[in-house]
Amino acid sequence: MTGQTGMRNLLEPLPFAALFNAYPPEGFASVMDQAGTPLFFTDFDLLTTVEPALRARLAKLPCSAALTRALTFPSCFAGTTITEFAPLPETLSPQNLLNGLLARYGGKQSFLILKDLPNHSPLLPDTDNAYAAELAKVASERGLIEVEGQALGYLPLDFGNTAGYLSRLSSGRRKDLRRKLKIREALDVEIMRLGDSRFQNRAFQETLYAMYREVYAQSLVHFDLLSPAFFAALLCSRSIGGVVVCYRHKGVLAGYNICLIHKGMFIDKYIGFRYPLARELNLYFVSWLVNLEIALQNGCSTYVAGWTDPEVKASLGVRFTFTRHLVWVKNPALRYALYPLRRFFESDGRALGKKT
Repeated sequence: MTGQTGMRNLLEPLPFAALFNAYPPEGFASVMDQAGTPLFFTDFDLLTTVEPALRARLAKLPCSAALTRALTFPSCFAGTTITEFAPLPETLSPQNLLNGLLARYGGKQSFLILKDLPNHSPLLPDTDNAYAAELAKVASERGLIEVEGQALGYLPLDFGNTAGYLSRLSSGRRKDLRRKLKIREALDVEIMRLGDSRFQNRAFQETLYAMYREVYAQSLVHFDLLSPAFFAALLCSRSIGGVVVCYRHKGVLAGYNICLIHKGMFIDKYIGFRYPLARELNLYFVSWLVNLEIALQNGCSTYVAGWTDPEVKASLGVRFTFTRHLVWVKNPALRYALYPLRRFFESDGRALGKKT
């Protein structure tokens, strides 16, 4: 697969990545570094990415609020929260990139985090993977801590139709899916292109955003809350290729997916549900099969299934590629204390039984 002109590691079209700096998540300040690296600043709670079970136990402690405050630090992140990997400028060597970031931000924030770097990802060209490997090597030599990131799910579309896909699953999973998919006959499925004039309607925008907020509220990880302005810009864009797949039941919008289509990849980005109706309609699994159908119809070779629910996706035949974060801790004592604890922040790898 080829990279994006001017930036490494991009699966998505450049106009999509540009939305991050134009409309950063709530509570984030975003800038484009002088060298061309997207950055954002926020107060980062170190417990954000620990295992859900551990986080739940800590939340029950009488001192949980004080613990959260003590483990929240002003931080600078290199990358974005909307792209699958961190977009980095092609013009800088790994040494110059890291030296510049450390010089400008390493002494100003408690943490400097280069987030979501690829780790030998089959979704990216060899040159991008080699660059990331060299950057990790240089970072280690400079004292940064490498932490395994999330598991990005993807599925090669090397089958002709969804029947071919289903035939590869276990008999138990096929039986379960077919039972869940029976409800599809009661659904109206509409595919709308990004930039459709109907997305100009403010009430429709607000409805879609509210359903995104419903999904965000029940998710296990709360980090980046996208803004209504971001959603409006994405929905109304005619330069970002993609679709919004809407699911209605008896005239009621029960859920939707926003997916990008770019360079042979069908990239599942955002989902909105109306609860509890979406659960009653098994929309998670219905939308999975519908997305595969749309991807095949558009000649895509890969379905990029996102970061969430790795165990469920594994049962659906999804493969995974992991990212890594490179973390500079300004305080040497805190850096020394955190290094042996880094495995507690690698929840996806542990959930999938990956050896680390």
